[in-house]
Amino acid sequence: MRKMTEENMKAAFAGESQAHTRYLIFAEEAKRHGFENVARLFTAIAFAELVHATNHLRALGGIGKTSENLAKAIEGETFEVDEMYPAYVEVAKLQEEKLAERSATWALEAEKIHAEMFRKAKEAVEAGKDAEIGDIYICEVCGYTVEGEPPDRCPICNAAKERFRKF
Repeated sequence: MRKMTEENMKAAFAGESQAHTRYLIFAEEAKRHGFENVARLFTAIAFAELVHATNHLRALGGIGKTSENLAKAIEGETFEVDEMYPAYVEVAKLQEEKLAERSATWALEAEKIHAEMFRKAKEAVEAGKDAEIGDIYICEVCGYTVEGEPPDRCPICNAAKERFRKF
């Protein structure tokens, strides 16, 4: 792919990915305030944005075999843990941005778990097996992730067990 087209596809992928996520967040907010049809509209359009993002990533050659996709996921999570979030936390502290500091710290702690979960899954896939994973619970407040039963209180943000979503 020629450079200008590649850069355009990367920008389009980023924009569509952000729109997908933004619309899902907006849908949750609409639902919380009793606007069920608005929530459904945001959710539907979010899916369309996901389709666009998928097509752009495919055009970029960014979707590989499962083992390759897991390797990319591990690389991304490790970058966030080792470089990105530690820097973001420090800048937020320096600038006394408490909400940004908390958000980045929570993400940093959750990303450590994600990287390890992806590593274990990659080992299984490379051995020709599916990963053996039980129920996964995500804290809806900070993103803390746990396999099996959720704790009574989130170890990152102290949210109650009821704030965990099962996957």
